[in-house]
Amino acid sequence: MVTVASLTPLALPAAEGPQPDPSPTCLDDTLCRSVFDLTRSVWFAEGSYWILLKPLRIALILLLAVVARWLVHRTIKRLVRTTTGGAVPTLLRPLRERIPTAATEPGEFIPERRRQRAEAIGSVLRSLATAFIFGIALLMVLKEFSFDLAPLLASAGIAGVALGFGAQSLVKDLIAGLFMLVEDQYGVGDMVDLGEASGVVESVGLRVTTVRDGRGVLWYIRNGEIIRVGNRSQGWALVVVDLPIGFAGTEEATAVLRTAAASVAMDPALAPEIVEAPEVLGVEQVTVDGAVIRTVVKTTADGQFAVGRELRRRLAEALENSGITAKIAAARLYPGVPTRPPGETGQGGAT
Repeated sequence: MVTVASLTPLALPAAEGPQPDPSPTCLDDTLCRSVFDLTRSVWFAEGSYWILLKPLRIALILLLAVVARWLVHRTIKRLVRTTTGGAVPTLLRPLRERIPTAATEPGEFIPERRRQRAEAIGSVLRSLATAFIFGIALLMVLKEFSFDLAPLLASAGIAGVALGFGAQSLVKDLIAGLFMLVEDQYGVGDMVDLGEASGVVESVGLRVTTVRDGRGVLWYIRNGEIIRVGNRSQGWALVVVDLPIGFAGTEEATAVLRTAAASVAMDPALAPEIVEAPEVLGVEQVTVDGAVIRTVVKTTADGQFAVGRELRRRLAEALENSGITAKIAAARLYPGVPTRPPGETGQGGAT
């Protein structure tokens, strides 16, 4: 059944009133006014600083940090490759490569050693660059979130001072290790003398250097405790052999030793390790057992031990074959029991 009420038209909703305008502060801001003109939304326009601008600034800071890190790392890697290839300024070269007399030829040094040293320094520089760049980026991001950085920086400064006082030895070790790498004082495989520990270097770190001595003991030495370094594996070495000849003729002994030393230089297996021919210098000292003659030979760092052993063997054989060794032995023997006058017993005077 159709009623009158059913024929009554439905009531339409009341028309919405005029939209409120943004605050005067928003209208004075270019971004807020532009967003309101585009969206006609008051809350979105007034919140555009936190919704749009802040995230864009943070994203831009992070993007710039990533780009800066990439550029710095690329520069460090290129510097490492340049150093490895040998095209490095003289000031940045190790001291032993700047001395003309340190080797027979300028390009004699091992590229692999330089590569390892350059990569170690490059790794340290890349880590420091990454920490510095992202540390600055973190502070800038915190500032975007309206953090007060003054108390944070003050606390970090106090913590740094406390850490510096509490970890002075650690900082000293790290700085000393970095300078050892930069100056190339020694590397893996070098024969070094570090004071109480002497042997072959097995690893070099920023804090600790490990050395294995002749008996197989592995020594861990803190870099900050290393006062002096004696490296037997850089450049060239000088083998010194002192041999006693007793009271034999020095001219004869010198001629014998000079012939034996020359035979070492003519050995095809040892010739590549000899930088300068062996030289018999002459009488080095005179003792109660007679004269001592010194022989020297300049060798490469790697061949000093092989050349030294062979030189000693040949010199000793030469002295023995020439009969000088027998004269030395005879001079050290007592000629016999001393004779006594008749009637003397050697038991003391009469009582």
